[in-house]
Amino acid sequence: MDNEKKDEFIKINIEKLIDFNEPNGEGCIASDKITKEGFKVGYMYREEPTTDNPDSGWRFMAGNEDDEYMNNPDNHHVFAINTICNYDKDIIPYVTSKVGSAYIRISNTEFEVDNRTKPIFIDKQER
Repeated sequence: MDNEKKDEFIKINIEKLIDFNEPNGEGCIASDKITKEGFKVGYMYREEPTTDNPDSGWRFMAGNEDDEYMNNPDNHHVFAINTICNYDKDIIPYVTSKVGSAYIRISNTEFEVDNRTKPIFIDKQER
């Protein structure tokens, strides 16, 4: 099948980079643009966690996903936050931010609070 490669997650070594000890767990949702296509996190926000699952409330996107992409549940998956930190270490300082937080990437290494006035800096991961 030609889609086989598209369905593979980028293989990375997972190291313990963070201690995330919040009561509802460290689950998060990440776009396949990050975990399969190699983009850095460009936009991240934390919503109220889903209580029936080990969910932190964090959602991570590259920032170049359109509505059609995001509306397809096959394009994002559940991971441990530590795993996404291994894909993109730049998010580590922000993962303890409170529910309601939202950040955009403004350079290849920096984020700032998303006030919806700046474009997202889209960048690829270095592998």
